[in-house]
Formats: sequence, structure tokens, C-alpha cells
Amino acid sequence: MVEAVESHQQKYPTMPEVMEELKRISDIGFPIAAMSLVSYLRNMILVVCMGRLGSLELAGGALAIGFTNISGYSVLSGLAMGMESICSQAFGSRNYSVASLTLQRTIIMLLLASIPIGLIWFNLEPLMLCINQDPDIAKIASLYCRFAIPDLLANSLLHPLRIYLRSKGTTWPLMWSTFVSTIFHLPITILLSFTLRLGVKGIAISTFITNFNTLFFLLCYMFCSARNSSTNSTPEESQTAPLLMPTSKKGLIGEEWGVLLKLAIPSCIAVCLEWWWYEFMTILAGYLSEPRVALATSAIVIQTTSLMYTLPTALSASASTRVGNELGAGRPSRARLAAVVTIGLALLTSFIGLIWTVLGREAWGRVFTKDNQVLELTMIVLPIIGLCELANCPQTTSCGILRGSARPGIGATINFYSFYMVGAPLAIALSFVWGFGFVGLCYGLLAAQIACVISILTVVFKTDWEKESLKAKDLVAKSDHFSHAADQTVKCEEGIGFLNNKGLDFEK
Repeated sequence: MVEAVESHQQKYPTMPEVMEELKRISDIGFPIAAMSLVSYLRNMILVVCMGRLGSLELAGGALAIGFTNISGYSVLSGLAMGMESICSQAFGSRNYSVASLTLQRTIIMLLLASIPIGLIWFNLEPLMLCINQDPDIAKIASLYCRFAIPDLLANSLLHPLRIYLRSKGTTWPLMWSTFVSTIFHLPITILLSFTLRLGVKGIAISTFITNFNTLFFLLCYMFCSARNSSTNSTPEESQTAPLLMPTSKKGLIGEEWGVLLKLAIPSCIAVCLEWWWYEFMTILAGYLSEPRVALATSAIVIQTTSLMYTLPTALSASASTRVGNELGAGRPSRARLAAVVTIGLALLTSFIGLIWTVLGREAWGRVFTKDNQVLELTMIVLPIIGLCELANCPQTTSCGILRGSARPGIGATINFYSFYMVGAPLAIALSFVWGFGFVGLCYGLLAAQIACVISILTVVFKTDWEKESLKAKDLVAKSDHFSHAADQTVKCEEGIGFLNNKGLDFEK
């Protein structure tokens, strides 16, 4: 009888529990949504400044931004997401040494990945000429990429630090550091690009300066927070994860690298597959019967989806943190509750996006263009993009749930199947075979999103949360091999504990 009551309570959470979970998700997600919105505005500043420089600079800069997203930023962002599973579960289990070691390993991994990416960016012009790009546009794009190479270093540090803080639910500093650095971004860009007449070079330089400013503010917060924690707290309260904990050589090059890579590589593939589909859509638009109208509409669609993506991004990050924390703490029922609440929020926000794209499509289109042909096509496709959002928001949120439960490989498989086995063939057939043009590409995107959300929600709702909780314990325990040995040594020296009957082989 008691077991039945507990099972019923576990299956149907009370309203206070739901409201408490909703508050926790909001506390994590709101600053992330605000940060994403600020980053969106910063990217718009870049595009506007390129347009002020001239049409050639705008074309070359747009090509460079697309190429850097495909070849660099998507890769670094995806690889960094591999640490989400470990860090969120480590903070949930209060296994702080694992979080710190994972942070260090991820930074090293991203710095190493930046080397080949930087070489590609440095030699972009010959690559663009090989695929028959306009020489003048290729030259401008290559110039931007060369001066943007330091941004790889900034992102190699920023991505892991953001995920590290986010994994323990500390998100307000992320928003404020991004906000303050963005305030300086516009005057820095104007100074370098127009006052000093550096043009596209100045825009690229201002981008990495802004990211280094964000990194500086973030590090200042982390070091000040660590100092205050150590001076104003009791010994028990101050046992939080240090930013960079001292560790042995084995701690940095041990077998735990395999655990991190098994999570990082699928995460990277999942992110890249989705990011690349939008670039694939833009390329196809250039081969339509009226490429000028199609490409202009594609640019508006990408700006629209980027803006709407701010809320799914926040919900995905919140879901990853909450699910990971609860699984790491050994509370599978709370992890399931976090998953259900975030998906419910995703469905709600997706309807808001649909209403906006339907009712405000004309006003939003006029923000970007006065061309009647482009505006007419934009008004046709924006409601389709709104329908895509009905699927995209729950799908993106569910990807966060999979990352929090250390299953990014499932997300990568679903993304590949949905976008490239369903969406891409249908988009090509509708656009080029059946003559739907750019509208056909949007219907292809809709089909991909529908296939993706059905598949991923099926996986989430069939999850055995008890099993995932056991897997989380095993994941954190594997990653904590070296710190566990160190803790046992300290316990023996203090006379608190003793070696178990299996013994502890320190020579290993």
C-alpha cells in the first residue's frame, strides 16, 4: 500500500513541487535568455556596420560570418557542450573536483581544436577561389577571418567557463558580463572601423576585443566570488569548486579524457548538423530561379529564427542543468519533473513564436526590407517558420535534457536522420522538382523539425530515470578516480578512515 502511494506521488507531482521547479528553471533560464538576446543585438550591430562600409564589404563580411560559424564557432560550441553532462551531474553530487578537472580538460581540448581551425581561416582566400567565389568578395572574407583568429582563443575559454557556471545554476554573472561588454562593443566598432578607417578588419578586431572583455568580467566575478566564499563562509560552506584546482599529471591526461571525448564529439556533431542545415538552405536559395529575392528572404528568415532561438536556448540550458543536477544528486523523480516542466514551458513559448510570426509578419519584414518582392515572399514563409518553432522549441529543450542525462549521441543521430534524411531531400524535391521555390525549402525545414521533435520526445518520455540516475553515479565516479585516491590518502593521514579490504594501489 505504501509503495503504491509513493509510486503515485512519484508519477504525479504536487502543484507546489511544480511551482518550485518552475522557479528554479526560471532563475537559470532568464539570464541566459537575456544574454542570448544581447548577443543577437551585438551580431546585428556587426551586420549594420558592414552595410555602412559598402555592399562589397557587406557581401564579404556575410560570407565570412557564415564560414566562421560553420567551420569554427559551431565546432567549439559543440565540443564544449560535452562537459555539460559531467559538470551538471558533478555539481549535483557535490563532486567539485570532477567539475574543475572537466573545465580544465575542456579548455585544453578547445585550444587544440582551434589550431586547425585557425589555419583554415588564415588560408581562406585560396579555398574560396577554388570553389569559384567572386575574387573581391573572397578577399574581404579572408581579411575578416584572419583578423578574427584571436576570437578562437577567447571562445575556447568563454564556452567552458559559461557552461561551468551554468552547471551549478550561476547564470546572472553570464548575463551581466555579456551586457557590459556589449555596451562597449558599439563605440569600439565605430572607432576601429570608421574613425581609424580599418573597415572590415576593424569589425573583426572589435568582435574579439568584446569577447575578451566578456572573459575579463567573468574571470573577475569568479575570482572575487571565490575570495568572498573562502573568507566569509564556514569551512563546510566554502567547500565549492575552485576555478583551477591543482592536480597531478595523471589527472589531466588520464583515462577520463575518453569519457569527455565520448560526450563532446556527439555533442559537436549534433550542434553542427543543425547549424549547417541553415547554411545548406542559404546555398540552395542561391540556385533558385530568382536568387536575389530568395537570398534576401533567407537572410530575414535566419535573423528571425536566430531571435526566436533565444528562448529555446535558455530552456535547453536550464533543462540540462536541472536534469544533470538532480541525476547527480540521486533524485530521478525530480529529474523527470524538471524534464516535464521544461518541455511544458517550451510548448508555451513556441505558441507565442507562432502567433508573432503570423500576426506580425508584415511589420517584421518591413524592418529589413522595402523591396515588394522580398516582402511578399517573407510574409508567405514567416508563418511556416512559426510552425517550425512549434517543433523547434520542444526539440531544442529536449536536446538539453539528453545532454543533462549524458546521452548526446542520441540527439546527434536524430538530428542527422531528421535534417538530412527527411528535411533535405524533401526541400530539394519541393523547391526544384515541384517548383515551390524558396517556400519549398521552408517546408523541408518544417518536415525536418517535425521528424526531429517526434523522435526526441519519444526518447525523453520513454526514459528510465532510475537507470539514468545509476548511470550518473557511475559517470561521476569514473571521472573522480584521481580525486578519490587523494581523498582516501587524506583520510588515512587524519585517522578518519581506513582502507577497505580490497586495498588501495597507490602505485597505479
